Amino acid sequence: MSARTHTGPRRTEDALSLDTLQRAVLLPQIEAFREATPDPQARALYAKLRDSVERMEVAPELTERLGAIIEVALLNGRISKLFGPGAEASLTTLFNQTPPGRRIADSIAALNSALKSLAGRTLEEASASSRNPGAYALSLTTSGCRIVIRFEPSGVRVESLELDLA
Repeated sequence: MSARTHTGPRRTEDALSLDTLQRAVLLPQIEAFREATPDPQARALYAKLRDSVERMEVAPELTERLGAIIEVALLNGRISKLFGPGAEASLTTLFNQTPPGRRIADSIAALNSALKSLAGRTLEEASASSRNPGAYALSLTTSGCRIVIRFEPSGVRVESLELDLA
């Protein structure tokens, strides 16, 4: 006879596990989205997400939608105002595990890789510009290198990179 150790519910590899704080903060946000949409299919999807958050485990097919809700909640400052900085930090950590959060992290990693080309060079010129509402560019020129970095709500990216300028 062998003893089995109970380790809690089985989890799929891509499901997101939530804690009680995240559940408490997210449920009213999801409900607000659900109530705001007249589309029955969208309402059903929000209800499915709400039920998933209630269980504190979000299925992979719902993580894109969860990430979008967290992003809106964090961007408008509402989470910090209503629930405090701890809730904001907790949701930021959770957001980083969602597809939108991972895309932003990937864009930052790509930018940091491109910025390595500036190492050891003297900065000759720096300027910022607006590309359109919510999108901005930072141009950095060094001896032999010019990089234009674009900042958008969806992340950052290298807009252009020129090496060995003559």
